Amino acid sequence: MNCCHHYQFTPGNEQVFSADVTRIRYGCGVLQELGQEARALGIRRAAVYTDRLVASLPLFQEAIEALRCEGVEAIIYDEVRVEPTDISFKDAAAFAKSSAFDGFVSIGGGSVIDTAKAANLYSTCPGDFMDYVNAPIGQGLAVPGPLRPHLACPTTAGTGSESTGIAVFDLLEMKSKTGISSRAMLPDRGIIDPRWTESLPATVMAATGFDAISHALEALTAKPFTSRPRPESISGRPMPQGANPFSDTLCREALRQAGRYLVRAVNEAGDHEARHAMMYAATLAGAGFGNAGCHLPHAMSYPVSGRVQSYFPDGYPEDEPICPHGMSVIVNAPAAYRFTAPGCPDRHTEGAQLLGADTRDAEPTDAGAVLAQHIEKMMRATGVPNGIGGVGFTEDAVDGLAEAATAQQRLLLVAPVAVEEADLKMLYREALSYW
Repeated sequence: MNCCHHYQFTPGNEQVFSADVTRIRYGCGVLQELGQEARALGIRRAAVYTDRLVASLPLFQEAIEALRCEGVEAIIYDEVRVEPTDISFKDAAAFAKSSAFDGFVSIGGGSVIDTAKAANLYSTCPGDFMDYVNAPIGQGLAVPGPLRPHLACPTTAGTGSESTGIAVFDLLEMKSKTGISSRAMLPDRGIIDPRWTESLPATVMAATGFDAISHALEALTAKPFTSRPRPESISGRPMPQGANPFSDTLCREALRQAGRYLVRAVNEAGDHEARHAMMYAATLAGAGFGNAGCHLPHAMSYPVSGRVQSYFPDGYPEDEPICPHGMSVIVNAPAAYRFTAPGCPDRHTEGAQLLGADTRDAEPTDAGAVLAQHIEKMMRATGVPNGIGGVGFTEDAVDGLAEAATAQQRLLLVAPVAVEEADLKMLYREALSYW
């Protein structure tokens, strides 16, 4: 790996990176193999997690039939909340404890898959809810043992949750998102059927697609894994270990796919080539950031999604305001990348180039602007709101957002530059609008 000039090996620092991955099954019609995959994992009675919208779709019935044809009893929980909370996680765990399930199946977007991960964890392992939540918000305790089998069937093209050991939720008392991260929560199978994308509303396609872009860009530009001290034992090697050659490979291809196909996928519902490609890009980006980590744009997004008060996007539940996760990330991203670019300008320029920007005359000092401007161009082409002001925030919210984002140390410590609360205040002001 001496050819990987981004990685400088120094005595006492990390020399090893890990690659923890879900076994992936990808292709049109792969849902028909769901029952066989469940039986291969020893599942005879499955808790099936979904939401009411997904449960009403024909492909959901196809998935349930595939389970039942193989003799797998499917008990459906369709109360999953879009953008889950600590309360909805607890409700999902209570359902998992209510009966003798020997495995889990999640059929939905990232909210559904993350909820199933949490239900599996909290119905299997003892302890208080905050024990496993990432420090410093929670205790950050290690999951004490293996969980039951979990087959994740994503229905959107962005979160990549089928490829990660991460579950994200809104902690209501904090008015911000946080998460749980453990290799034990990696799904055993990712059953990825791109036919799901064919019915996605344009706003959902945009929000989830930009989430995939954010995962890949943040993992590519993360602090190198070699910058961390070498752990005393293998248990001390975190999943968000920093950029590494394995995650780099996945993220580069994800960005190439997204740069080519996202705008088409959003604007042309019948463009199956583009929509299917975005689902593949999302899986690649999920495995990439799952083994490297995300940083500043995600840290800034968590208070935005947790404190939105007046935004009701098309294609999402209308009973309360919501800023979908991928949207909350991308409305902060241009400001964030202008700030992080000095930490690794070559990688910010490369990210812009992979997304389709003309970077031939770009100097290192231009890296942040080149990437930010291209993201803004893609945002405008897909109808994404103009910064956090576009989802209802004003200057008055900046201090509270910055204070909440400062608590996201798991993410901020992976950024290629140091980030302080004063920096976050400046960045949220910049993120109020871009054009």
